[in-house]
Amino acid sequence: MKASISSTLALSACVERLTLNSSACRPSTIPRAISAFSKAPATPSSFLTSSTTRRAFSSTPATLGDWLLPTQPEKKRSRKGRPRVPTGGSSRGTTVEWGDYGLRMCDHHRRVSALQLKNGEEAIKVRLRGMRYRLFKRVCASIGVYSSGNEVRMGKGKGSFDHWASRIAVSKVIFELKGDIHEQVARDAFRLAGNKMPGMYEFVKKGDPPVVGVTKLDGVTMEELKRPRRAVPLPMPTSVSTAEAVPEVPKSTSPAP
Repeated sequence: MKASISSTLALSACVERLTLNSSACRPSTIPRAISAFSKAPATPSSFLTSSTTRRAFSSTPATLGDWLLPTQPEKKRSRKGRPRVPTGGSSRGTTVEWGDYGLRMCDHHRRVSALQLKNGEEAIKVRLRGMRYRLFKRVCASIGVYSSGNEVRMGKGKGSFDHWASRIAVSKVIFELKGDIHEQVARDAFRLAGNKMPGMYEFVKKGDPPVVGVTKLDGVTMEELKRPRRAVPLPMPTSVSTAEAVPEVPKSTSPAP
């Protein structure tokens, strides 16, 4: 109530001041002043929420992460370990899911460093420069590699951090490519990327059969893989009697001395 009374008094005082100081040649001064006063912000909160104080951008960095660097540090130093081996017959990660072409490891599982993966990515980008495409990465370098210096005695801890790496299983798709690109160009780009990374790689397309271990499921089903290699068991040897198995020793007929 007091705030409304004070605002009314201030408005009336402003009108009287303008009436005394105004002349006949400027009849539109009072309406303009009244309209400007009525449009002015009444409280500081409305002024703070005006469009002039809003930022059209955010200064907070994006937390999407990098595929060559984990978003959070390791809580415990990683051991050397081995990549995942699909002993149960899993074929996850062996087919092209998002793109049209892919690069798949085909010889043996290994640990690939982040620098080697980056070199492979750069080789693909250089080959496809100026083309419209999208590159998908199916692996992430989230395993820390630690090493000790030369001529260091055994013990004294695991060592200091050296670089980040990724454990890649056999028949794992590493890169996928999608876009308006010819198949031969994609093959050449993946060939250059495979030369920059350790191991042997093969070119795959969308719709190719999955792989279990190193066996492609092209005409082969999982039931056939789970069967024993010999469909018919070997015949068991027949049981023989003890008399037939052990030959009889002939008795000596020479006279005793």
